[in-house]
Amino acid sequence: MAPRRSHKKSRAGCRRCKSRKIKCDEVHPRCGGCVKHAVACDFENPSVLVDILAAEAALSPLSPSIAATSPSTPAASIDFGSFPGPSAPATPLYRAPSTPGLSSTTPPSHRLLELRLMHQYTAMTCKTITFTAPVTEEIWSITVPNLAFSGSQHLADAILAVAALHLRSITPNDRELVRASHAYMAATLAEYSAALTKGIDHTNAESLFLTSALIAFQSTATRVFMKDELSIEGSSGINLGGKDRQSSAAGSYTIPFSWFHSFQGVKAITAASWQYLRVSPVATQVINSQAVLQLDFSAGPDTFFGHLLDGLDEELAALGSGSSSPNINLYPPMGNGAPPEGERRGSASADPALIASTRQAYQHAVAVLNWAHKIPHKGAPLAFPATVSRRYIELLEERQPRALAILACFFALLKSMDRVWWLQGMARREVLGVVSIFNSDFFGPEAYREWWPHLEWAMQIALYEHTGSGPIPADVWGADWYAEEAALARGQEPGGYFRHIELLSQMGSI
Repeated sequence: MAPRRSHKKSRAGCRRCKSRKIKCDEVHPRCGGCVKHAVACDFENPSVLVDILAAEAALSPLSPSIAATSPSTPAASIDFGSFPGPSAPATPLYRAPSTPGLSSTTPPSHRLLELRLMHQYTAMTCKTITFTAPVTEEIWSITVPNLAFSGSQHLADAILAVAALHLRSITPNDRELVRASHAYMAATLAEYSAALTKGIDHTNAESLFLTSALIAFQSTATRVFMKDELSIEGSSGINLGGKDRQSSAAGSYTIPFSWFHSFQGVKAITAASWQYLRVSPVATQVINSQAVLQLDFSAGPDTFFGHLLDGLDEELAALGSGSSSPNINLYPPMGNGAPPEGERRGSASADPALIASTRQAYQHAVAVLNWAHKIPHKGAPLAFPATVSRRYIELLEERQPRALAILACFFALLKSMDRVWWLQGMARREVLGVVSIFNSDFFGPEAYREWWPHLEWAMQIALYEHTGSGPIPADVWGADWYAEEAALARGQEPGGYFRHIELLSQMGSI
């Protein structure tokens, strides 16, 4: 028998190879295993390996449900599925070493990328986040970066994530920016969730509030690039992950619930930290810069979107009696052709509280649409995903026709902001997507004909080619933006959104 070849054990392998329990060839600056799998190696950048491994562990497998549930931090219900973790080489925000001078192990390309992203943010991106510039421009361009530099890692990574997304709108096929936008947002979500779990106090309330706003911004803007990412995945083999992308690739429209969950997350953070935010000059200025929310719940069917409540009494009566209305498909077929368990047609009467919350959800959503329709150029439509009730989101998840018709009208309102890079083409794409659900086998052959009168305006606006520089003509839109703005301003309540939130917090219903 041939003598056994001696083997010398080594403890000098990279940590990633050790964690995978494979032999590391110990080649510097990147070992062969890390090169083969196209991942970062701690030989190349040892100072961030722990963060990389922690982020990957927290965000795998691409469906993290990280939400704060401690008593001091109510769950934000953010749909993290829209932000897949890094699946390609990407280094989190560079952390300066404790000793003076630049780290010799941080690749110059990474430092240059982050310099490029920060310049993009301060020079351009910060000006596109708000529709009230220059009122809050200084906050987003100067105050927010300073808060990030003072030690808020989640805010710093959120800044870089939205800057990368903005640059992608200019060069959509830049794979480095695709990876960066996903990697930085994945890091943001992990760090943000960890901070929420520890609790909110006066030291972090501002930064958490601002990070939640940037997460909502990223969640909205990411939808613009879905088609581009599918193209990149197909041509390069990069798997950006995410259930929505798989559904879209299959040709079926998916409702962007991440919009609602992330905007609702802003509302949850505001509620949890209001005792600190109400005395914060930064937070109050951001909040009060929004268009004043003036909802009229007493308005009847004569309002612009009042028709969306037609037949609601009959629908709720049918729900209460446990039978299905002849004109309303309360429980449309699911994937297996059957209603959800416990929601069979002809079942016992529904809970009166559920009926009441359903009515309120629809009435509130339509009231927000009526208000936003009058001043869309002020960014008012974006209040819709932030202010609708949880019950309305549940109705969307159930694919209720009325909830979907309301959703189509909300997306149509975004046409007023079609020139903004992170909303460009959104109205057309999403309205057509929602209408495609009606014009499919999901509801049955009569649904499209029944609901078309409620979808017609949304389709008309979504397909409208607006070539001028001013607002969409009043005879097309249905309202004169500037005349309505002046009328609303005359009856505007002092204090704006701040006063609105203050009242809600006192009632405990924010």
